[in-house]
Amino acid sequence: METLTLTAENIEHPYKVQGVVTPQEARDYCKRLATRHYENFLVAGVFCPKPLRQHFYNVYAYCRISDDLSDEIGDTKKSLILLDWWEDEMNAMYAGSPRHPVFVALAETVAKFGIPPDPFRDLLTAFRQDQVMTRYETYDDLIGYCVNSANPVGRLVLYLCGYNDATRLALSDKTCTALQLANFWQDVTRDLVKDRIYLPLEDLRRFGVTEAQLFERKFSPEFGKLMRFEVERTYLLFEEGAKLGAMVDKRVRLDIEMFSQGGIEVLKLIEKQNYDTLTSRPSVSKRRQMALLFGRLIKNLTPG
Repeated sequence: METLTLTAENIEHPYKVQGVVTPQEARDYCKRLATRHYENFLVAGVFCPKPLRQHFYNVYAYCRISDDLSDEIGDTKKSLILLDWWEDEMNAMYAGSPRHPVFVALAETVAKFGIPPDPFRDLLTAFRQDQVMTRYETYDDLIGYCVNSANPVGRLVLYLCGYNDATRLALSDKTCTALQLANFWQDVTRDLVKDRIYLPLEDLRRFGVTEAQLFERKFSPEFGKLMRFEVERTYLLFEEGAKLGAMVDKRVRLDIEMFSQGGIEVLKLIEKQNYDTLTSRPSVSKRRQMALLFGRLIKNLTPG
C-alpha cells in the first residue's frame, strides 16, 4: 500500500486560495481577516490614522494566519509543513512574485515602509518552536523565545509608524517581551492544558514548586513566591520599555501606552489575587479595558 506523502497542497486548511487575485481583492481579504478575528481591531481602527489602517490589516493577516497554522491544525507534522509553505509564500513576495492574497497586499506595505523579512521570519521561528518545545530551562531561554514570538510584532508596528532605528526598536522589544511574559503568568492553567509550561524550570526548582503541583492546580505559598518573583521582574521590563513613549508621535504613543497598561493591569490583578493564577485566571474586564482606553486618550489629547 502506497503511503501518502504530506505536502502543503494535500493538507486541508482554511487558507488555501485558488487562482489569481487583484490587489483590491487582496486588501479586502486582509481587512476581513483582521476585523473578523480580532475584536481590538475594531477599537484600534478608531485611533489608527486612516492611511495606515490597510497596512495594519495586511500585517495582522500575516500574523493571524501564521498563528493559526501553528495552533489550529492539531497535528505537529502538518503544522510544520504548512509553516514551511507559508515561509515559501513570503519568500516569493520578497522575490517580487506574491501569490497568496495576504502577500499580494503585504507586498505594498513592505515596499512602502521598507520592512525587511527578518521580523516575519522570526515569527515563524517562534511558531515552529511552539510545535516542538513545551518547557524552558532558564529565564534566558524564555527571553530567547520572546525575541522571536513577541518582539517582531512591536518592530513591525514601529516600521508602519515610520521608526526603524536601533534605540526605539530595543525599547519596543522590552515592552513586547513584558507583554508576552504577563500573558504567560496570566495563562498558566491554559498552557497546562496544552502540556506547556512557560515558567522557567530553574525558577520552579528555586522556589520548590514541581510540575506535578502545577498540573494539580493547587495553589501553595511556594507558588505564590514564584509568581511574585516573575511579576516583579516583568514590571521592570515595562518600566524600561516605557521610555519609548516620549520618542514617538503622540498618536503612536497612545497605542504603546494602551498595550503596556493592559499588560500592567494583568500584573496588578495577579497581585490582587495573591499571585494565585492556578485556581483563578486574572482577566481584565471589558469595562476596565474601555476605562483604560479613554483615560489614556484624554491624557494624550490634553495639552502639555
